[in-house]
Amino acid sequence: MSKLKTIELFDILRAACARQYRFNPRRITEGMRYVGKEGHGNDIVHIFRDASTHSQIALKNTFVTLRETHGDKPHWTESEIAHYKNTDAEIDAEIEAKQAELEFTRNCPLYQDHREHLLSHYKNWPGYKAGGPNPREAARLLINTLADAQDLRLKSFAEHMGSNDSEHLAHLLLAPCHLEFEANNAATVVDKR
Repeated sequence: MSKLKTIELFDILRAACARQYRFNPRRITEGMRYVGKEGHGNDIVHIFRDASTHSQIALKNTFVTLRETHGDKPHWTESEIAHYKNTDAEIDAEIEAKQAELEFTRNCPLYQDHREHLLSHYKNWPGYKAGGPNPREAARLLINTLADAQDLRLKSFAEHMGSNDSEHLAHLLLAPCHLEFEANNAATVVDKR
């Protein structure tokens, strides 16, 4: 499908979701991805999926339907629907909170002390060490090892972030790595021109 047609479908999707469900168009733009179409002839529907929860919306002409189940998994919980109804101010506050988390992580002793180790698990990173776990697994192992050792840096980081979940902490710890890795890749592409 052409980029122009996809843009047109997103315009229709945003308008229909705002009209039918009072969804914020910014949230649709940010969260939804076009998957493709289903059906034939007059029964064609365009499918969009949330990038993180995988909940789906079917668009037929100018009418949308939330697919409340996909396979055996339920979708579109009350909290997810409320998330899509957030006001612009709530979305801006959420972005600011995530930026603050990112800045805290980037500058905290835990990240500073383990930055090179975490980055070494990204393929195409200059210090990549082949044969090791992927970045997510490396971060999870690091968190678990530090938790077993009752590391004070980890304890401080977990308290500040309000979480003791190793999966969530690993995700937070990798966020600055992802950005640094992407910036490094972008610089490499520019250098090759």
